[in-house]
Formats: sequence, structure tokens, C-alpha cells
Amino acid sequence: MKVIDTHCDALLKLQLAKRGTPYGQELLTFTDSVELETNLGFLNKGEVMAQFFAIFIEPEIPSDEKWQHALEQVDLFYTEVLGKNPQMKHIRKWEDFDSLKSGEIGAVLTLEGADAFGNDLTKLRHLYRLGVLSIGLTWNNANLCADGAGEPRGGGLTLLGKEVVELNNEHRVFTDVSHLSVKGFWEVMELAKYPIASHSNARAICDHRRNLDDEQIKAMFANNGLIHVVFNPPFINKDRHDASIADLIKHIDHLCELGGEKQIGFGSDFDGIISFVDDLENASKYQNLINELLKHYSEDVVRGFAYQNFLDHRPK
Repeated sequence: MKVIDTHCDALLKLQLAKRGTPYGQELLTFTDSVELETNLGFLNKGEVMAQFFAIFIEPEIPSDEKWQHALEQVDLFYTEVLGKNPQMKHIRKWEDFDSLKSGEIGAVLTLEGADAFGNDLTKLRHLYRLGVLSIGLTWNNANLCADGAGEPRGGGLTLLGKEVVELNNEHRVFTDVSHLSVKGFWEVMELAKYPIASHSNARAICDHRRNLDDEQIKAMFANNGLIHVVFNPPFINKDRHDASIADLIKHIDHLCELGGEKQIGFGSDFDGIISFVDDLENASKYQNLINELLKHYSEDVVRGFAYQNFLDHRPK
């Protein structure tokens, strides 16, 4: 069964390797480097029809270098992911999903944290032009747009952050709530036409700051938002670094109980996590999850989780 995955950090891994850390001086290749959990061979084996690639700038990067780091990752997306792999097709607008041919894999560019553009909306507009289709205002820390889930003061959106959400609406771009503070989440709910949690789970099942509580989940579903479950064990089982596929399915069950059967998907966080769900260690293992879900849900419902819910709720 085909799969759409709304979050991975392969671009950061490619960049770190190019810069010489932490993989020595050896460059990674998107085609087949086993250090990449979302390399082309793994995506093919897992029957992934579209992979979202996040631009993520590590928080310790100095502010005046963040834009350069973002452009490096965009360049790697164009040269290493697309340029060397004709099977990978750039999704620049939502309608491009409809023209994917059998055997092709869609590649979607996203931004995880507004740190890359600071308060320069010209840079943001450049990212739209380069094909960025989903923007998370923060990672865990605060920036000029909002507070993240790890910021102790728990502030919401700044005026700049609200302007960015409005620009996302104008450009038919998702606003991603996965790393936002609680207050920031609720302010996005008031503004965003296209909300998504690209990689988050249910806090009622695993009490972690990166997960969404029941009221947030219900608000997402009421606002036509998508919630894509993440495969990071600490977000699946509290204070643990191990998880089974059955543990992950508990989160899907809970989301369904809250009315989200038609708005659930997958956002693995491959290449951004250091521990893994058993039998779900990279993109090649996706069908293990599909097969387990088919024991609990009908084929139509599982097809929804795998890709159809996303296609039905992408920005129109």
C-alpha cells in the first residue's frame, strides 16, 4: 500500500556529512547511503509515494549563519535528492500529487522553524518560490515568531508569527503546529486555514510536551487539520526509548476515538530520531506498519491513514 510521510530530517544529515560531521569526511548519497533512513532504496521498498523533507537549522547555529544553512539544505534537496534521482519528482504545488506516475516518488520541501528567515519576510517569500509547502513556526525553542514547546515561559505568537500564518494561508501552505507552545497552538487555530501536526502523537497516551492533548486534537479535527503520528519512541511510551508497532497503534486508536479517522497520517521523523519502533527502523519497513494496521482496521481506513486522508485534506 502506498504511503505519504510528512516529516524527515534527511537534508540535515546530508548537510552534516557534507560539512564533515558527524559522518567523517565521507559524503552521504541519498540514493543508497544506509545512514539515511529515508534513502531512495528504502523509500522504494517501503512503497512511499511521497516524502516530505524538512529544512531544519540546529539551534546552536549563530543567527547570522542560519539563512546560509537553510540555503545549503535547499541546494542539497535540488542536487542530491532530485538532481541525481530521476524517480524523485518535486511537488511544487498540491496539484502535482495528481500527476505522479507509477514508480515515481513525490518530494516535498518543508521548513521546521522560522529561525531560517528571522524577521525577513523577503526570505520567506523566497522559500515559497523554492517550493516550501509547509512551515512550522518553531522548533522547541523560541524565535521571533513564537515560543516552542520547550520554551519555559510558554508564550504564543508574536505579531510577526501571526503575519507568517496569514502569508501561509495566502500561499496555500500548511502551518505546522508540531513544535509549538500550547498558547501558540491555540493562536494558530484562530488564524490558520491549513493546520497540520506533521509529526505528533496523543498526550493522553504518552504525556510528552511534543504531543497534543485531547482538546488540541479535537480542535485540529474541527478545523480540518491533519495529525500525522510520529515514530519516535519517547513520544510513544513515556520516558522510554523503545516501542512496538502495537504501542504506536494505541495513539492511532485514540485519535480515531476523538473523531479523526479521516484526518490521521504518518510523519515518521526518520533521520531526526535516535531510537526506533521495533520493525519500523527506516522507510523500507513501512509495510510492517500497514500490515499490522490491517489487523485492526478495514483496508479503506488504513488506505486513509497511509495516504488518502492527506490527499483529501491538502490545501485546496
